[in-house]
Amino acid sequence: MSENKALGTRPPEFERFLYAPVGEDRNGYVVTVLSALARLGLDPWNETAELVKLRREEACARLEILLSKFRDVPELKEDHNAVAQELSLLLPESPRVTPLTRVSSTVANGRLVSSGAIWTILAIVFVLIQMLFINSPGSDE
Repeated sequence: MSENKALGTRPPEFERFLYAPVGEDRNGYVVTVLSALARLGLDPWNETAELVKLRREEACARLEILLSKFRDVPELKEDHNAVAQELSLLLPESPRVTPLTRVSSTVANGRLVSSGAIWTILAIVFVLIQMLFINSPGSDE
């Protein structure tokens, strides 16, 4: 079990998307995106995280494919395109990743290294270099 699941720390911004209805099943129960993804054998939170990484059009296309495979909701047979378009609008905006952000978000042991840790390491290296130059022979005393 991953650390996120064990601690129950799932992104709250995914909830609006995951708890949105996709339609009613054959028994008249409302099926949410979360339930639909789980019934397809996917981890709803991981799948949502992957969808958020995509551009809106790509996420919509992926949702269309997933919903077309979901047979528990009869209305989706013909409306999976329209439902996917509506649902894709509920996905949170993907944060734009800059090259500097990628460097500061290096993965180590499955955890993201914070930029604060990187700056701390750089500061220590800087101090060590300064100490080497101050104590080097040939400096005027």
